[in-house]
Amino acid sequence: MYLHLGNDISVPMKEIVGIFDIEKVTVQKYMNDYLSFCQKNGKIYYVSLDMPKSIIVCSDIVYISNVSCLTLRRRFDEINLLVSSH
Repeated sequence: MYLHLGNDISVPMKEIVGIFDIEKVTVQKYMNDYLSFCQKNGKIYYVSLDMPKSIIVCSDIVYISNVSCLTLRRRFDEINLLVSSH
């Protein structure tokens, strides 16, 4: 199953390591260091040019999305519910 991150970008749910609120995690030094490392190594993909709201860490790339964490979490939960009910 895939999770839609916005702007026609979807990722396999099994590749998602974590979904984070950009305002809450970018105040922490370790996250800024990690994002700088990813940026230097070409591992960040901006889903949209709109105001970023969430960071989606996958096994091989980090997505910056304008879709909120809560919306992404709701989508994730809805997909899991559909899969588990079949």
